[in-house]
Amino acid sequence: MNNEANNAFCLIRPPGHHATPTRGMGFCLFNNVAVAAKYLQRKYHLDNIVIIDWDVHHGNGTQDTFYEDPSVLYFSLHRYPFYPGTGSKNETGAGKGVGSTINIPLAYDTTPKKYISIYEAILENDVKEFRPDFILISSGFDSYCLDPIGGLGLGISEYRVLTEITQKIANECCEGRIVSCLEGGYHLSDLPRCIEEHLNGLIN
Repeated sequence: MNNEANNAFCLIRPPGHHATPTRGMGFCLFNNVAVAAKYLQRKYHLDNIVIIDWDVHHGNGTQDTFYEDPSVLYFSLHRYPFYPGTGSKNETGAGKGVGSTINIPLAYDTTPKKYISIYEAILENDVKEFRPDFILISSGFDSYCLDPIGGLGLGISEYRVLTEITQKIANECCEGRIVSCLEGGYHLSDLPRCIEEHLNGLIN
């Protein structure tokens, strides 16, 4: 916000997107991106914040936090049906927040090409139309094809592609402002390689 950097990646554990406003869940104790979004709203009085979640699991805690909040757009691509059992396409928000939740449930055999095509379409249409002041990413790397817990089919290089698509929208809408927080990712030898591709996308 002080223009000292365009973006940041937070290499943190534990992950956070399953944690609800009232309790921890899964491996998550505190919802890092939800706390960040609330902080940005209160500290800097931002109107529109986008949270993108590409972890293989649906971020039920993030969704719960902002389900009735039209000032935060939550967009998640995730394997479905899968843990935690939420994230159907019919979950789109409630009250004033109707339409501010976008869930894209994906089958196990979804190809990287299809995944990226869906992702780009949502960002080019829904996210750009929302005109975010800031973008937060729940960057789980368990959608990686060899991940022992998730495994949705993405290759290592796809994380750079996803990041560059996001960077393009951020440059157009919010001066490139992105903060990405590590969520899942459990292939211990390839997780650093996936993160490296994400970082290369942010640097560019």
